[in-house]
Amino acid sequence: DTAVARSQVKLANSIAKYERVAAGLAEGVVSPDKARVITTALDKIGADPVASTEDLVLAEKLLVDYATRLTANELRIVGKRILREIDPARFDDAEAKALLAEEERAQQKTGLRVWANHDGTIGFDGVLPVSVGMRFKRLVEAYAQPRKQQLLDKQAPLPPWERLMGQGFARLLETIDPTALPRHGGDATTINVVISLEELHKDLGIATLGYDETNGTTISAAEARKLACNATIIPWVLGGDGEVLDAGRASRFFQPIQRKALRLQQKCCQAEGCDMPPEWCDAHHLDPWSAGGKTDLEDGALLCPHHHRLAHNPAYVHERLPDGTVRFTRRP
Repeated sequence: DTAVARSQVKLANSIAKYERVAAGLAEGVVSPDKARVITTALDKIGADPVASTEDLVLAEKLLVDYATRLTANELRIVGKRILREIDPARFDDAEAKALLAEEERAQQKTGLRVWANHDGTIGFDGVLPVSVGMRFKRLVEAYAQPRKQQLLDKQAPLPPWERLMGQGFARLLETIDPTALPRHGGDATTINVVISLEELHKDLGIATLGYDETNGTTISAAEARKLACNATIIPWVLGGDGEVLDAGRASRFFQPIQRKALRLQQKCCQAEGCDMPPEWCDAHHLDPWSAGGKTDLEDGALLCPHHHRLAHNPAYVHERLPDGTVRFTRRP
């Protein structure tokens, strides 16, 4: 195979410069992967104006020795700091400068792409500086772990960790305080939901995220009603001729103090048989806002994301039981 051959030729040319690495590879002490890691590290040392020939020889000796007990990834990390191990006093400043240069390159590589998959999902990928990336990972894990623990406590089968992390990321976005965000388009991350009065009252209606169907993304009326429970949503309700009948108001969604009160009162998800902790729950209008429901504590119920979706799913009906819990039943 051409790619494999090219890789082997490149490795052979690199090894030709380093006798100990070549000997280790021939004896089976150093694997090809580790040999690539070592020669890459040694080439960087050879190009370092601070390092001497003696430093290069000692670094090669140390790295070949480390290769007998470290993995290739561990060896790659050691290779970046091997000069500091050789002479800390001389190479501390050099390492600091190298780290600064690496961080600057990381800033230049930072990027994020977001695209619509046109199947009800949004795809994204990106590159972050390591300090920001690790913080992002920890934040998402903080939201994913309680969900994992909840399922373990119930002895329920665990979904793939990637799905739990995705759900944790969604919860992170849903619980960000809008008042702490920068202004965007006049209001902090405001989402406009455009829907006709007729569609609003339908179980299977359609709404648009954005100002028009050309530039916006269509969602179900049920999802629009669910969004109105959680986020800063302005529902633009249109009449038959497109005139604005209702531009909504911020009090449609539960205020932070109301959410705190609901958490103190209800302790967990109010769906029958569910004990998801309140930190993972949304505040939901039991009587829909579109049908005259009020944003008050009597009409509010904490529901976990799963049961909140059921509450807005036209295939289900729900009722509040005498003990305050909510029972979900599939429509016949």
